[in-house]
Amino acid sequence: MLGTAPQAPNSQPYGNDPATDHEQILPHCSLRSAPEMQKAWQLGVVEKWPKLKGAQKATGSKAPGLTERGASCQAMETRFGEPLLPFSDPDGMRLMLTGVAGAESEPAWSNGDIPMDYAIRGFHGATLVLDSAEETGAILTDVLGFREVGREGALTRFAASGEAKGGLIDLQEKKGVIRGHQGRGSVHHIAFRVADDTQQALMVEKLKSAHERHPTEQKDRNYFRSIYFREPGGVLFEIATDIPGFAVDESVEMLGRNLKLPSFLETRRREIEDVLPVLKD
Repeated sequence: MLGTAPQAPNSQPYGNDPATDHEQILPHCSLRSAPEMQKAWQLGVVEKWPKLKGAQKATGSKAPGLTERGASCQAMETRFGEPLLPFSDPDGMRLMLTGVAGAESEPAWSNGDIPMDYAIRGFHGATLVLDSAEETGAILTDVLGFREVGREGALTRFAASGEAKGGLIDLQEKKGVIRGHQGRGSVHHIAFRVADDTQQALMVEKLKSAHERHPTEQKDRNYFRSIYFREPGGVLFEIATDIPGFAVDESVEMLGRNLKLPSFLETRRREIEDVLPVLKD
């Protein structure tokens, strides 16, 4: 979820909806960490941290911490002055670890394998690879409230309004790019948050009148209400309301303690719970 802050995935299926059941371009997702994480990237995120002491610089292809877990790493690079390590997970999902100044002051979590100082701090942004970026950029600025903050080669960076981190969209223009197919290693959609139904309706009207987009009707996702449309390059966008919120069916203190399923999956609860990994406190 992009905008001022992340938000949860939808709680109902998309496959029965003709407006959201098409192939799409594959975005990249970028994860944010402290700049010193670059030292760790040189060997990947290794299990035994002392191995990094005095280690020689290595390329992404020699990153054992990631490669041993089935990831495919590429060479280190720099984007808009920030170091990043591109890699693909075992399903082919394209991700990037990005070193961001100030990220070390954000909350972090460690499972014991990686020191907390080097932990991932959050979602940094997403990259959309498009044949042409101009019309998509116009929607980001005119409808969704983003502002253009930089250009670097074929990349144009947009940032959400406000000071919250994690609200970056990079448009990478690549003529003749092949559209992605939904499946393993793909990103289904990019989601943006709005305060309420009124703000969402205003955006829908502007999409229709000024950008010739055709959003879906509003869909009730229990915790929020969403509309969907395809930006000119074919990537599926969602606009979701903050209301009613995740405390609609349990207290804030209990959030995350129980598995919540949409009504159409309740009959399969036992089957689903049996295959889920155990989460540790």
